[in-house]
Amino acid sequence: MNNCPRFALALLALVFATAGWAQDDARQRDESEALKLAALEALIAAPPERALPLATKVLAGNHSNEVKARALFVLSQIDDPAAQEQLIRTAEQNGGELQAEAIRMVGIGGDEGALARLAEIYRSGDAETRAAVFEAYVIAQNAEGVYDIAVNAESEAEVERAAQMLAAMGARDELRALRERIGMSQGLITAYGIAGDVESLRELAMNDSNPQQQAQAIEALGLTGENDVGAMLAEIYRGSDSQQVRDAAIQGLIIAGDDEAVLQLYRASGDTAEKRQLMQALAATGSDLILEVIDDALAEQ
Repeated sequence: MNNCPRFALALLALVFATAGWAQDDARQRDESEALKLAALEALIAAPPERALPLATKVLAGNHSNEVKARALFVLSQIDDPAAQEQLIRTAEQNGGELQAEAIRMVGIGGDEGALARLAEIYRSGDAETRAAVFEAYVIAQNAEGVYDIAVNAESEAEVERAAQMLAAMGARDELRALRERIGMSQGLITAYGIAGDVESLRELAMNDSNPQQQAQAIEALGLTGENDVGAMLAEIYRGSDSQQVRDAAIQGLIIAGDDEAVLQLYRASGDTAEKRQLMQALAATGSDLILEVIDDALAEQ
């Protein structure tokens, strides 16, 4: 019985000692990890013929994903087919954070051959893998890859996301080709506006076979940011008897922020209801010109 307290104290001392050892081990691991990461950062400045085998060795070794991810970044900075091949091999591995990171590094590397091989990875991959491929194409500004995603999309949301990214890239040719492949949609019309494709939008704006798409195209003209779009929208407004078209032209002018064009339409109108609508549109642009209109309206007898 007298030995029990002594045994308990010994056991407690062992627990504390083990905890101390664990903390020491963790600290050593952290320091070792930090040193490896610093070494890989320094490796970026090394000659490619020296950096490539070392980065490849890290990928094959028993290192954490963080360290291996840093090695992948080193490879992305090496202008050598062997480095790109190592990246794409890692990207072709199934699942895991390291695969997604390798895919993104292919985008940073920007090698056309490696980017082309991502298409098959996208088609056979899960949601996380597909998202990484899409991100790689965006990083590389690879419109061809994003277009391929849009054409082979399995959902409308996937198409819309790809179209919006093509728009952000200013990839007008791919957007026009997309229309030929999958047909027109509201998202694609908006993408034309973001891409500044006035030519395609004007064509749609003049086509009254689909009134809804026509109105959307007219509004989207305001997104293009082109200098002459205000005059174009004012022309569409004056030349149409359709209230839907005229309303869309006003919305386009508001989006474009062309207060001068709205003011000219207001002054040219002799219809009270129309003038009221144009006054509201001018106010919506946030322009100080609304004060002139208010002053004129209040001065009328």
